[in-house]
Amino acid sequence: MTLIAEDLLLLLLDDGTGRPLVDTIRLDRVLAGALLLELALAERVGPPPPGQRFGRARIAIIDARATGDPLLDEAISRLDPDRPPGAARAVEKLVKGTRPALLARIVAAGFVREERGTVLGIFPTTRWPAVRPEHEAAVRRALHAALVEGWPPDLRTSALTSLLVAVNAVPKVVPAPDRRALVRRAKAVAAGEWAGAAVRKAVAAVNAAVTAAVTTATSTAT
Repeated sequence: MTLIAEDLLLLLLDDGTGRPLVDTIRLDRVLAGALLLELALAERVGPPPPGQRFGRARIAIIDARATGDPLLDEAISRLDPDRPPGAARAVEKLVKGTRPALLARIVAAGFVREERGTVLGIFPTTRWPAVRPEHEAAVRRALHAALVEGWPPDLRTSALTSLLVAVNAVPKVVPAPDRRALVRRAKAVAAGEWAGAAVRKAVAAVNAAVTAAVTTATSTAT
């Protein structure tokens, strides 16, 4: 099974042009957030246990055992087990190297191909057009069913929706005749109780952190 972050990256790459639908600041942070969200749903990370002196908005390692996925294991290794970082800081800790690693995985899986070229014969460019879009199409159908047709979303669809909401990318990914209704529905799904009580606070913290990290990084860049 693909990671949530892999599905998210496929959704945020234009199938034809192979270029990202959002800027790299948002892309990098939402992909890092997707890794944290996957770990939170697996109950590998979450708020610090009661009684610890750290604030509940921090992301602590709950279960440090290997997940079986090298990218998730690398993500856990970047978090300090003794001083849990704030959620936004945790997202930033996972930014470096995550996008290239995920791109390599979806290329290896045959979902997209890597095409290198230049602009004006000078500036190097890379794009990732779709090769086998069947998996991504299934993910899009699930999103459309939940956000346009009103069907109850499953956990992965809810998780993807929450991440797309965090970077204002829902209308770029899900076509709908009424954009405002689509965004309202997406926000309702993102805020819903699709995660278990044990991880709900971690999920909320991760999604808020992605938004905060994007805002901070954008302000710094400008």
